[in-house]
Amino acid sequence: MAASSRAQVLRLYRALLRESQRFSGYSYRTYAIRRIKDAFRENKNLADSEKIEELVNKAKANLEVIQRQVTIGQLYATEKLVIESPGNT
Repeated sequence: MAASSRAQVLRLYRALLRESQRFSGYSYRTYAIRRIKDAFRENKNLADSEKIEELVNKAKANLEVIQRQVTIGQLYATEKLVIESPGNT
């Protein structure tokens, strides 16, 4: 993989994780983060440039979906779960 595409993939990975952290719901947040990490880990040894480009485009589309869902979730915020309370560690 070329250095520029590697850097692009890493930027996309960080953007997906950063945006997923903004989910207000604990379940959505943890699911999204787990799913992103698993998907990138699963494809880390991929060498086919066409397949990489296809997956990058799919990840960009998913980033847009996450951004929309975060915005909608912020409009209809709910109370935090007990597991999210600062006193529970």
